[in-house]
Order: sequence, then C-alpha cells, then structure tokens
Amino acid sequence: MKYTKQERLHIGGRIYNNEFSKQEAAEQYGITVNTARDYMRMYRDNNLLPAKESARIEPLDSYTKLEQFQSMSKEEFIKELIISRINEARLKKGYEVKGNGARKVFAPLEKENMK
Repeated sequence: MKYTKQERLHIGGRIYNNEFSKQEAAEQYGITVNTARDYMRMYRDNNLLPAKESARIEPLDSYTKLEQFQSMSKEEFIKELIISRINEARLKKGYEVKGNGARKVFAPLEKENMK
C-alpha cells in the first residue's frame, strides 16, 4: 500500500514515540519492518530529533562501583572485566544472555544489529 509523505511521517512519529513497535506498525499498516524503520528515521530526520537508543544503559553510581572494584582481589577483578567485555560484545551483536546454566536464554534486543 502506498502512503503519502504525511502518512509516513505520522506512522514514523508513532513508532518514534513508542506508541507501538516497528513489528506492530508493519502488521497494522501492511508494510515491512524495514519500511517501518525507514518511516521512523524519516520522522526523526524531518524533526531534527536524536537517534533512539536500542539498548538502555543504566547510569552507574561511580563511587559505589569504584568501592566494589577496590575491594576485589586481582583475580575477581579480572573475572569481572572479562564478563563485562563479553556482555559488551553480545550487545554489539544485538543480544543479551539472561539466566545461567540450563536456564540460560539468549534474548535478542531487536531485529537489527546495533553497530
């Protein structure tokens, strides 16, 4: 189905403002997920808005985190650093791991890569 520029901007605005996801917009308006993403980008660029963050990064209380690191042994600190780098690489690939052992679940953040 062909939409006018105003209709595209309206759809993109609803996606940008989290009224529904790209997948839901694709189903509702009979378009692909990539087209829904393009409409959102068109809305964002047209209104000079910042890009949306796919992964939410929680702010850290740096003083508390620093105290935790200082109280660790060298081996514990190295282990935490390795885990941090693994999680960072997973986020770049677009997924995170929830749980552990037999209950480990690989949860995709979104359909697209975050790079």
